[in-house]
Amino acid sequence: MAPIISIRSLTKIYSNGFQALKGVDLDIEQGEILALLGPNGAGKTTLISIVCGIANPSSGTVTVGGHDVVRDFRATRSMIGLVPQELTTDQFETVWNTVSFSRGLHGKKPNPAYIEKILRDLSLWEKKDNMLRQLSGGMKRRVLIAKALSHEPEILFLDEPTAGVDVTLRKDMWHVVERLRASGVTIILTTHYIEEAEEAADRVGVINGGQLLLVEDKKALMAKLGRKQLILDLNEPLGAVPHRLDGNGLSLGPNGLTLIYDFDAQNEQSSIAALLSKLAAEGIHFKDLSTRQSSLEDIFVSLVGASK
Repeated sequence: MAPIISIRSLTKIYSNGFQALKGVDLDIEQGEILALLGPNGAGKTTLISIVCGIANPSSGTVTVGGHDVVRDFRATRSMIGLVPQELTTDQFETVWNTVSFSRGLHGKKPNPAYIEKILRDLSLWEKKDNMLRQLSGGMKRRVLIAKALSHEPEILFLDEPTAGVDVTLRKDMWHVVERLRASGVTIILTTHYIEEAEEAADRVGVINGGQLLLVEDKKALMAKLGRKQLILDLNEPLGAVPHRLDGNGLSLGPNGLTLIYDFDAQNEQSSIAALLSKLAAEGIHFKDLSTRQSSLEDIFVSLVGASK
């Protein structure tokens, strides 16, 4: 099956000469959740803006459902729902009217039952007759999500959707995301909450300086780049790692009371057994041990740092 979004050699150079995107290639499959991670200014929002038809590329192509985003703007835009970072809403309109109007803008016939379902899913039903200026920032963020879903899009972009909002909204939104994924909606997520990407995404893309550093299955990425640490709580403090154990990936923790062993998560069994035998031979004894797996955040930090 052809990817629902296909991006080829995409570049974006602004009028001031700043190059926000540098030859990005990316295929996004129908029904997946892709988390796009990167620091501020990495190019995430520019990439989303081009796919959604808000900005034009300097060169390269983007197709959505087989349609070119520049030549076939109406066809591609009708397939996409976008939750932007900014709280851009009509302050003197009601929640019900603004969400219903958004559906009409995309050429969809009125469907009050569907609008009601969205508002209930996002805990907005009790606020449906309130003007947007009467809502809190978190409630306004919910309205943006409702507007993005109002025309039943096949693709949903969530650009930092939970930045600065309460825990309840984050939970509500992820429940909605799971239901959308189950119905076949493709979701592209940018977030500063890397634990959200770790929890929800099928694949992870890392972008920095306008370049896509990698896109990979989340589990495969963590298996390939992830590391583990074995942490040994010692019976007695050590002043230094014994010379005979140098080169074994060992380091001392604070006060010499912990011994830390970094190892490859894919080759853990044989290396741990050998290490424990060497420690016993050196007369080093421990009272407890634990392991720590590298998180997606650790991997992200290492990749972005290496690209600078």
